[in-house]
Amino acid sequence: MLKTIFAGTALSAICSAIAVPARAQDAEPAQQQEGAVTPADTSSVAEAGNGSDEIVITGSTRAQRRFDASFAINTLSREDIEKIAPVNFADLIGQLPGFQTEITGGEVQNIYRIRGLPNDGGFVSFQQDGLPLFHENDGVFFRGDAILKADLMTDRVEVVRGGPAPVYASYSGAIVNAITVTGDETPRGRAQVTLGDTGLYRLDAYQAGPLGKDTYYAIGGFLRHHDGYRDNGFANDKGGQIRANLKHDLANGSVKFNVNYVNDHNVFYLPIPIADPRDPSVSLDPYIDFFTGTMNSPALRKVNLLWRDGAGQIQSRTSDLSDGRHMRMVNVGAQYEGDFGGWLVQAKGGFTRGKLDFTAFYSTTNPADANVFANSYLARSRTAFGNVASLGYVLAGTTTAYDPYAASGLVMQGQYRDIHSKFYSGQGTLSVAKRFETGLGSHDLKLGLYASAYGEDSRTTYQNFLIEVAGQPRTLDLVAYSATGAELGRVTDNGVLNYAATLNQGDSDATMYALFANDTWEIVPGLRLDGGIRHERYSYKGWAALTTQVNLGDPTTLADDATRAFTGAIVNQKLKPNVTNWTIGANYDFSNHVGIYGRASHLETPPNIQTVMSINPTILTTVADQYEAGLKLAWGRSYLYVTGFYTNFDPLNASFLAFDPTTGRNDVNVPFIGEAQVKGVEFDGAWAVTPWFSLNGALTISDPKYKNFESATGADPEQAEGNQIVRQPKIYGNIRPSFDFTTAGTEVSVYGRYTYMGKRYVDLYNNTALPSYGTVGAGVTLRRGRWQVQVVGDNLFNAHGLTEGNTRTDSLSGQGSSEAIYGRPIFGRNVRLVVGTSW
Repeated sequence: MLKTIFAGTALSAICSAIAVPARAQDAEPAQQQEGAVTPADTSSVAEAGNGSDEIVITGSTRAQRRFDASFAINTLSREDIEKIAPVNFADLIGQLPGFQTEITGGEVQNIYRIRGLPNDGGFVSFQQDGLPLFHENDGVFFRGDAILKADLMTDRVEVVRGGPAPVYASYSGAIVNAITVTGDETPRGRAQVTLGDTGLYRLDAYQAGPLGKDTYYAIGGFLRHHDGYRDNGFANDKGGQIRANLKHDLANGSVKFNVNYVNDHNVFYLPIPIADPRDPSVSLDPYIDFFTGTMNSPALRKVNLLWRDGAGQIQSRTSDLSDGRHMRMVNVGAQYEGDFGGWLVQAKGGFTRGKLDFTAFYSTTNPADANVFANSYLARSRTAFGNVASLGYVLAGTTTAYDPYAASGLVMQGQYRDIHSKFYSGQGTLSVAKRFETGLGSHDLKLGLYASAYGEDSRTTYQNFLIEVAGQPRTLDLVAYSATGAELGRVTDNGVLNYAATLNQGDSDATMYALFANDTWEIVPGLRLDGGIRHERYSYKGWAALTTQVNLGDPTTLADDATRAFTGAIVNQKLKPNVTNWTIGANYDFSNHVGIYGRASHLETPPNIQTVMSINPTILTTVADQYEAGLKLAWGRSYLYVTGFYTNFDPLNASFLAFDPTTGRNDVNVPFIGEAQVKGVEFDGAWAVTPWFSLNGALTISDPKYKNFESATGADPEQAEGNQIVRQPKIYGNIRPSFDFTTAGTEVSVYGRYTYMGKRYVDLYNNTALPSYGTVGAGVTLRRGRWQVQVVGDNLFNAHGLTEGNTRTDSLSGQGSSEAIYGRPIFGRNVRLVVGTSW
């Protein structure tokens, strides 16, 4: 029903937007000639609006109107970001058509899916001012939103979907480019405090202005403490970032220097059980609350990790779950832009060095009946401890009895992950652009070179725990007793089921270079053809430490019987992939109000650098052929962009490592290789109904399918044929009304947001569904003089929804239920107050 209501409302708004040009009385905007604004003078384009005259610079040879682009692009201005009031970067990007994001992991490391590309984020390039901070889109357990965070120093965000993205960035079906605030002749600044009912305290500020003749500065950032949307028993987010830049205008261009520093902790939310697997109609909400419950717990603040090193010595270390994803990163960069008699020269370079320490508590198997779980260890206990008469539960590390049947009657496992990585990335690009007039129109040609040297290392330890089914669960020990009740031994050790069930270590370094070119041929006014090509060559080298299974020798517990240990040997690996990407498009504008375009793009993505520090990795170069056709309608503040798309993705590596409860390892390899075919249409519209009421909306309708799968391990590929791609809906989108008026000298904005997510599946076989859901948010902003007050709320009616299932165990055939009983829920109702002042 919600799907029908949403689709009907969205289509009604779209039809209304189409009708706007026929009855609009606005004067026709003067068409800005392509190239009239060069990259050297785009510092003030943020106020260009969000319609046909909006100026964009991402994915093109030079700055141009959004309406003139022959590809799908959006700009999120400072005002847009304020009204959306996102809970994280993924929430912001998810308001755009063609982007299906999952925002429930916390502040960072969320899911970014671009239409047509079945991946959780590896095809989205995060850039700052046109340059990535780390060359690859995914590092070791981090992606772009962990090192590039939105704050008041973010002037706007430009997003390219498909189109020329493969030519202007590596690994990319989409580019998310955050444009930073840059100073000018007018001193300006802003500060704001954000308070939230989830224990959020945040301070944002920036200052920009002149520093001397033709020299300007900008500096800003944020500090934040957040208890979290779920109750961990400790703070979820703590830390912040600072960014600064210094720009000097030259006679024919400019030079700019920048620095970024991030030091931030972000705790990761993982799926939780929501229904009893013995009877899925029975909710577990009384024990682990749908909106506030989490398996994160103070009981995991002092985890003792045990493993054996390559010299045969047992090593131990204490790890703290509250550290979360602790990212420390420094980036320095420089940019030069100059116009030499029509030859536009751009040079950008940056160097990033960082360190990530990551702790998280991952879901594994479904909860189990307490007696059934205990009895599964009875045989092993008798072999290890002798005449075991029974098994029972106590609170971990104590002799205090724990009765599961006084609560849910269930116990469950979870996997503590301790990960450490250091990384670096130096990247630079040099390009030259020139417009040439010919006897048949003009050619705007751009030639460029991009190069990067980067690397990362990794040390990972996974350790399994036995816990109760509860929010902030306590860890449990499973104890073996004799007939007289004497303790003979323990299956667990202070809550640990398996010490070092997974143990990995490796290091990698890479160099790469890319040559790219793009030509825009304007044959006659309004008719343009453009094409681009990018060739990339990579060289990887690295090593991975070999491990084996050992018994650490403690006779009082089974927890150390199957522990991974380093052998002392390593395997050295090298890889030299190369890829070639291209795009070609055509655009015809009938007028300043109506245009059409078509485009074909070819995207090849090489294996990432982590393959050379992994044991037996799957090495594939994936290929995506993308086709788009678009209709552009714009008049005044109203617009409608409709884009039809088709993508063939081959090969699609849907292989995964499943969790084996016997060994406690993610070592069950299920290889699944095939294709993905996705066709659909996206709508991006704004309807300026009156000067004081507008309606924005985004809607994507698609048919994401698996095709031609093969498996080498006996899994039936026919059961996946034609199925809906895992966790990808057929319909999703949002509607955002806004009322803006002035009363008694106060500017008032009242706005809302309805977001809809269609039905998805957790598994390749489409056995277990993630039901559709819709959420409602609203806010009000008051501005008077220099001051501004905003109140905004999300999911006001506490709608229930899940963004994923339990990917460690359900990816092939589901959870044994028609709807998910284990998953990552959306956040419940939350409200924030923002008070700010500008000068």
